[in-house]
Amino acid sequence: MTEMVLASHNAKKIEEVKRILERTLPDIRLLSLSDIGCEGEIEETGETFEENAIIKASVPASLGYIGIADDSGLSVDYLGGAPGVTSARYAGDGCTPADCREKLLEVMKDVPAQDRGAGFVSVMALCLPENSAIKIPIGYAISEELAAASGRKRELTLTVRGECRGVITDRETGTGGFGYDVLFMSDDLGMTFGQATAAQKDAVSHRGRSLDAFSRVLGEIFGGIE
Repeated sequence: MTEMVLASHNAKKIEEVKRILERTLPDIRLLSLSDIGCEGEIEETGETFEENAIIKASVPASLGYIGIADDSGLSVDYLGGAPGVTSARYAGDGCTPADCREKLLEVMKDVPAQDRGAGFVSVMALCLPENSAIKIPIGYAISEELAAASGRKRELTLTVRGECRGVITDRETGTGGFGYDVLFMSDDLGMTFGQATAAQKDAVSHRGRSLDAFSRVLGEIFGGIE
């Protein structure tokens, strides 16, 4: 059994990541930051989803754990890609998900249907501790540019990206999911993520797609570990 620490305190995100990863990687035990006694919030100072995912995953890695993290967000075409990496704090510091949804609805209230296209992006990062005997194959390692930006060694770091498309609705629809799910009408499902079951969302969501790719890579890297 290989232990990994998901660098998050978001209970719903942790549940979602566990559900998808453990489906294909039963020999990996996923812990949270709270499980290792790390209670503080991680400051996300990166300019891209990749940089922020690495910043978060590097925290448990610095403590000797195999660290993984997701950085995700909503990219609205009409807003030039905003809220993007600031999705969780779109309405300001200390805001709630409901505050962010309220702001987005206000900003988009007069935007016609044909201009309400949007996409969700999820980047999964893996950071190995400095003393790791495992090394990431160069074909999966981060680029030299990202290594320089993040201060991480290429052979100890990887990222994968998943995306999905949809439109922003003019009202909240559904009661499931979290974040902007009740405002995101999925092109694949024809319903909002807030209306979808967990299985329906996992099959087409940005996080489902990034985690599927992530699982395949982890299976190759860690598959032989007892």
